Amino acid sequence: MSSEREDLVAELLLRARKLSTETVMFHTAIAEQNGLSAVESKVADYLARLGPLTPKELAEYAGLAPASVTALVDRLERKGIVNRMPHPEDRRKVLVRVNPANVERAAPLWDYIVSATKAVAAGYTDEQLQTVIGFLDQAAAITHESTVRLTHRSAE
Repeated sequence: MSSEREDLVAELLLRARKLSTETVMFHTAIAEQNGLSAVESKVADYLARLGPLTPKELAEYAGLAPASVTALVDRLERKGIVNRMPHPEDRRKVLVRVNPANVERAAPLWDYIVSATKAVAAGYTDEQLQTVIGFLDQAAAITHESTVRLTHRSAE
């Protein structure tokens, strides 16, 4: 790899680290506005993006122990963030879903970041946006896999 290419990759990693830190701080502020911990907030985000999940599925996505997820869902339910509902295909299971009223209440907290990101995106071509989207998808998958590796390693 050329020195120039190595420098670009190093700069990419640095910028990704900066984005990660700023994202964590933003999500921590969002969580605090909703009276949640950062983990509670991100678990609610999994449910908002993926739809209702069983506690076992939620534990797998979040890399948390099943007992931790049970306690976490209990807290989120008491706070009105999620609801438990019977699984439509298996009466022995339960699904956890985000309370729609909570989503509406939290939506205004996202207004600035959404509008500012749309404004930045307006300066890119469709092809450039497709490249950025592809990179972000791959980076998210790598980050998720890294979390799985860390949480499964620590559980061993």
